[in-house]
Amino acid sequence: AARLVAQYGLPAYDAGVLTASRELADYYEAVARAVPSQPKLAANWVMGDLSAALNKEGLDIGAGRMPAERLAGLLTRIADETISGKIAKEVFEAMWASGDSADRVIETKGLKQITDSAAIERAIEEVMAKSPAQLAEYRAGKDKLFGFFVGQVMKATGGKANPAQLNELLKRKLPG
Repeated sequence: AARLVAQYGLPAYDAGVLTASRELADYYEAVARAVPSQPKLAANWVMGDLSAALNKEGLDIGAGRMPAERLAGLLTRIADETISGKIAKEVFEAMWASGDSADRVIETKGLKQITDSAAIERAIEEVMAKSPAQLAEYRAGKDKLFGFFVGQVMKATGGKANPAQLNELLKRKLPG
């Protein structure tokens, strides 16, 4: 556990969970080596979604249901912002069910995140045009409506707008 803390910068709790079994520790390290810039993300997925899926089916990490390289492929797509963390959960479920790679699931389901500013701006403008009352209230000082606009644009883009980009563009567009 101490080595995982030192080598990967993990919190002691995470290192303790991941070293509970030799198989789990080896699996985590294989994922972390494949996505070296994201040791904490790897820990979160191994301890969270992967462990939950294994427990649900009464499997252990050695069952081979989700090879480390396949999970690493998913984490790479989160890290390079091809998909958001939220969409990653949907991709993981499809990978778990089908045995397909993250890239294959993202491609076949059309889940690639929208990072094109012009496309996000078009969605923002459509939402603003459809919501004149909320826009007027927002501009009159009702800041809580910012979340309404985020939600509506996410809905319009099928949840695929890059969240950080969306927030930045909304902050520029909404005040008028």
